[in-house]
Amino acid sequence: MNIEDVWNEFHHPLKRFIAKRVHDHSKVDDILQEVFIKINSHFIDLKDEQKMYSWIYQIARNTTIDFYRKEKSTEKLSDYVQLCNETSDENFSKEASACIQFTMQRLPQKYLEALELYEFQGLSQKELSEKLGISYSGAKSRVQRGRKKLKYLLEDCCHIESDRYGNIIDFRILKD
Repeated sequence: MNIEDVWNEFHHPLKRFIAKRVHDHSKVDDILQEVFIKINSHFIDLKDEQKMYSWIYQIARNTTIDFYRKEKSTEKLSDYVQLCNETSDENFSKEASACIQFTMQRLPQKYLEALELYEFQGLSQKELSEKLGISYSGAKSRVQRGRKKLKYLLEDCCHIESDRYGNIIDFRILKD
């Protein structure tokens, strides 16, 4: 595959990928151009064409992160940035975790807050209901709906495969 084939195959999917992550749509083409400059600069360094897809999307993720660093955006991306910089080919859990944390930010605020408190801060559903000032059944519903909405968002952009123990054995961003 040559660089022209890469452009033809990845131009539109990468543009959609970046547009989902950058709220200033006037910057999407600039970031996309930067991604292809990096791809072109390092294309001959790619030794295994089997890894080209993940390599290209890693460049796109890192370039998007660089954009947010330069813009000093107020969006909460620090966890996503830290995890993406530590990725390796075999560490699907960290990449999936970063994707999940980043995707969670797209949830409506009430579901985001419920999932953060319940899943990450370890509040029980009873404690969650008290903290949010809603009924116990309302807290349960909010967590369940938040999980369902997150699942749909993730299914739209990612393939996550786990073994029977819940360990992630395959992770990749789906082509748009």
